[in-house]
Amino acid sequence: MFCPFCRHSDSRVVDSRVTDDGTAIRRRRSCPECGRRFTTLETASISVVKRSGVTEPFSRAKVISGVRKACQGRPVDEDALALLAQRVEDDLRAGGCSEISSQDVGLAVLEPLRELDDVAYLRFASVYRSFETLADFEAEIALQRVEHDLQRDSREEPAKP
Repeated sequence: MFCPFCRHSDSRVVDSRVTDDGTAIRRRRSCPECGRRFTTLETASISVVKRSGVTEPFSRAKVISGVRKACQGRPVDEDALALLAQRVEDDLRAGGCSEISSQDVGLAVLEPLRELDDVAYLRFASVYRSFETLADFEAEIALQRVEHDLQRDSREEPAKP
């Protein structure tokens, strides 16, 4: 690690701490040449490969931006969007891959978004699952109705004789 002050090619780690829920390490360093101290932040990065082949770092802000469009006019607040983006990032990190396609990021958004808002889910899914006809929408709506009925039935108590 080069010293940002004198550009000396070595530094000594004085202190290390885990930050951001264990996804980063903050290191306090000291330069043996000039004696000044500085801080570094180490994170494991996820790269997103876009359809064009361009690679860029994963961005929660981009996830939030895309989901916000699907949630336009829906009763979804910013905190819920931030939690969704965090969940998507956590799921992607749990997959263990350092490089993931933008299509896979979009697909990772679907389940948390379905739990958040049905209409926003349909809007988002129509793009990432490439709905082309009304039948595609109808099939997805029918599937959602079946899942809602199953969830409702499992919450209801059995009738007492």
